[in-house]
Amino acid sequence: MEIRKVGRYAWRYGWAALAVVVVFMLLALTYDTVQDAKGTLIILLQNGLLAAISSYLLIFLVLLVFRFAMLLLYSFMDHLESLYKERGTSTVRYREDSSLPMISLVVPAYNEGPVIQAAMRALLALDYPNFEIIVVDDGSTDDTYEKAMVVARESLALDVRVITKRNGGKADALNTGMTLARGEFVLNMDGDTKLSPNSLRACIRHFENAKVGAVAGNVKVINRENIWTRIQALEYVEGLAMARKAQSFGRVVNIIPGPLGMFRKSVLQQVGGYDRDTFAEDCDLTLKLLMRGWHIEYEPAAIAWVETPSRLLDLLQQRYRWTRGILQATRKHSQALWQPRKAGINCYILWYMLFEGVMWPVSNILGNLFFIFVFWQYDLSTLLPFWWLQLMLLDVVAAAYCVVVEEEEPSLIFFAVVFRLFYINIIDISKVCATFEEWRGNAMTWGKLEREGKL
Repeated sequence: MEIRKVGRYAWRYGWAALAVVVVFMLLALTYDTVQDAKGTLIILLQNGLLAAISSYLLIFLVLLVFRFAMLLLYSFMDHLESLYKERGTSTVRYREDSSLPMISLVVPAYNEGPVIQAAMRALLALDYPNFEIIVVDDGSTDDTYEKAMVVARESLALDVRVITKRNGGKADALNTGMTLARGEFVLNMDGDTKLSPNSLRACIRHFENAKVGAVAGNVKVINRENIWTRIQALEYVEGLAMARKAQSFGRVVNIIPGPLGMFRKSVLQQVGGYDRDTFAEDCDLTLKLLMRGWHIEYEPAAIAWVETPSRLLDLLQQRYRWTRGILQATRKHSQALWQPRKAGINCYILWYMLFEGVMWPVSNILGNLFFIFVFWQYDLSTLLPFWWLQLMLLDVVAAAYCVVVEEEEPSLIFFAVVFRLFYINIIDISKVCATFEEWRGNAMTWGKLEREGKL
């Protein structure tokens, strides 16, 4: 066992060393490129507009590298802290089964017929002695209710309730479940989600800290069947899990994912549950908790397996809705943007969300267009590949680190190249369109993703 632990540490420190080498390679490559194109660059920078765009992109690149470095650092520190807690000898309040509090699992479902039975049967197999399941059928037009009732009748030892109501949206369904919950803690999930057996035990231990109001789970892709879903598998590991792990070091996870989030019921009631005025009710609720001063942690061992879009159009619609919903939630709490003393860390969280949701996709598209123009107009053929190479190397290093830490499939690392050269550009166009239409106030609908039953 100790040899394997040493091996894992060697891999992790090895990737950290590789990251340092890559940074120096980028610096050397930057110097050589600038030296080769010095004369043309001087002419280019004499143009005021091009000089302004160049300065903006340089600032963006510096911020991006800084973000990359901080996420790696804090995610690794959170990992070390978790190892330290596991080795600690402090008294654990919820160690004995007899002292484990009751948890209510709320499963909102709208037209989840293809996946609801697999999701519920996974819940029946959870390793926890004291929980109940509440399935809230939100006015489905398919056979979701009938299929959920079949599984509910299969359970003899566990309390499983299936409630049907008029369609009111996911937030309304979650609030209905919260009202009916008998547990001291509430775990909210999606109807297309399959939880790992240890999820409840892994999450509940965080609530020994009275300041913790909620715990975010680790979301992973289960339908890794084509290039779109495999790239999303990498994106969830690198773009979501690493960020949440870094944020968890400061107890300020900024989005509790819909597929797996555990809450103190009293805290949910304190903030009024879920609001229905955004398309990202999970992000909005998370910000409400943070604004009230509650800590939010991340539990990587509690895994929620989800079915992600396998078709490009469905993927773009999903990211469009996510972007608009996050912008709506950010706008609701925008007063914290301009009150750093009063809002504290929450001010930084909101600016970070705007950087990822607005500045990053806009800058990526602007950078590509800028370097294509410079390539044709000024014959600087090295700049566009160099721009892509810098970002791609950062993605590869981050992907390698996350794959090692998460003990994921090594093959996902190779998708980092496709992710940078192709995938992210398409997603960023969708995000920019969503940002523009949210700014204009264009109407939108929820856009239900059709399930394929891959759980």
